Amino acid sequence: MTPSEGILPSSYSWKQGELSCEGVSLTALASSYGTPLYVYSERAIRESFQAFAHAAVGEAVQICFAVKANPNLAILQRLAQLGAGFDIVSGGELERVLRAGADPKQIVFSGVGKTREELSRAMRTGVGCINVESVSELRRLSSLAVEQGCRQRISLRVNPDINPQTHPYISTGLKENKFGLDISQAREFYRLAASLGALDIHGVDCHIGSQITTLEPFEEALERLLVLVDQLEADGHSIHHLDLGGGLGICYHDERPPSPQMLLRSLISRVRAWALAQGRPMPSLTFEFGRAIVGSAGVLLSRVETLKPGVDGSKGFAVVDAAMNDLMRPALYEAWHEVLPVRPRTNISPEMWDIVGPVCESGDWLARGRSLALCEDDLLVLASAGAYGSSMASQYNSRPRLAEVMVREDGRVALIRSREQFEDLIRCERLLDSDE
Repeated sequence: MTPSEGILPSSYSWKQGELSCEGVSLTALASSYGTPLYVYSERAIRESFQAFAHAAVGEAVQICFAVKANPNLAILQRLAQLGAGFDIVSGGELERVLRAGADPKQIVFSGVGKTREELSRAMRTGVGCINVESVSELRRLSSLAVEQGCRQRISLRVNPDINPQTHPYISTGLKENKFGLDISQAREFYRLAASLGALDIHGVDCHIGSQITTLEPFEEALERLLVLVDQLEADGHSIHHLDLGGGLGICYHDERPPSPQMLLRSLISRVRAWALAQGRPMPSLTFEFGRAIVGSAGVLLSRVETLKPGVDGSKGFAVVDAAMNDLMRPALYEAWHEVLPVRPRTNISPEMWDIVGPVCESGDWLARGRSLALCEDDLLVLASAGAYGSSMASQYNSRPRLAEVMVREDGRVALIRSREQFEDLIRCERLLDSDE
């Protein structure tokens, strides 16, 4: 017996009839750390990152990890040790990657709403590049750089109006999306940037969305960027690097996204051919992958609390101890996560179940219409939960955020986030007329 084909990485396997990670029983992890619980495979994270790194060997390519996918300090630390750069979108993410040991020069700062404080801190830290997303931000950054007596390397993020064929909530490269500057006005924006003080124009940035499962949107976006770079260099700007974003999808159900090797080989070879045709040096390339590095490496471990069987053949409800506050993706995107019993039952027949949580919302569901043989107290795994799971978790319904563990490559288990207690929920709150 093996986990669902293509869903779980090889670090997850069946051992004596139950699911394990690096040989460590998930039942034992539930007993030691409680549920719900996020479990990550260190080996799966390493292998996913190295698939990108190896595809870029010998090239002037920087592989950044998109911190928003999973900002756990231990995961960031391990990726920094592997040589990753980091794509950040807030001041908090900046402080996290610095705490985790990141080289500031390998940090790119993206995001549509950077504050003056965030920009100032980023410049003082010496981040490698700030991706500017509006004229207002461009003027603000120039003013701050002049005040601080420094020069800041920038790229302008352009919106190429590309449909990435993904969920509309995670599409970022269409005109109707809030991200970036309209590519049709880019030459005007670069002229403005060149006229402002203390800014060094270094490149062009583009990111079109997330969970993209075909090559074509990436290739189409690159073609539009190369046309723009030709125009910008004709205008007298020197473009030294292209930030091509990230967004490569993973297999949640039956998707078959291109491999990291296929994607990088396609894009790098196209840029090389363009540079050769132009008689110019090959620009350096930056990529910002998140989900594709950590998504498959993590699972959400949850216990069945209550079974409410269906009536007259309708599906029933399996109420588990995880909820939408622990894994928001199904409620937010109607996202699919495979559901696997940790110890499959063969003594009862499967039935159709909706896997739901205890939160007081009808939208609190984790999986719908799954054929499973279940009993109360069974442990379930929601696969492919390493990205946008814990990072989007909340304390809704006064539910403490869950614990997280990493199973090391040698089978040791590291607690990388403690389960919150009630006092953590109210730590920043005050009663009226309190003297504290």
